[in-house]
Amino acid sequence: MASTTATIELPVPADRVWQLIGGFDSLPDWLPYIPTSDLSEGGRVRTLVNEDGGVIVERLEAFDNTARSYSYSILQAPFPVTGYLSTIAVHAGEGPDSARVEWSGTFTPDGIGDDEAAGLFQGIYADGLTALKQSLTG
Repeated sequence: MASTTATIELPVPADRVWQLIGGFDSLPDWLPYIPTSDLSEGGRVRTLVNEDGGVIVERLEAFDNTARSYSYSILQAPFPVTGYLSTIAVHAGEGPDSARVEWSGTFTPDGIGDDEAAGLFQGIYADGLTALKQSLTG
């Protein structure tokens, strides 16, 4: 099993960050490479379409509004991994009006090595957090 984590500090209050990213269907609001998200199964499954037309289906596994975090698994995706579980969480930052966002995942590589799989998701998470910063701070 492999894992990776990306973190970013933002000059924005944690509650404001959570307002933007805390909805399971909110990726198109802040992640430019995911322009489409459709919920099904009572809001527990999201079908994402990336900018290249690729489809990713994910299931909400845990949601904690008080802790400002949720976890999800991948049901279908063009990634060379199985057993994918990811968590995105918003924590209070170092300063009074700042936040730290952490996006992490664990997965079993399928046909590639642990380092290559970790590098793939490290890039996805880091690019996503950079896009989040752009959405919040311009």
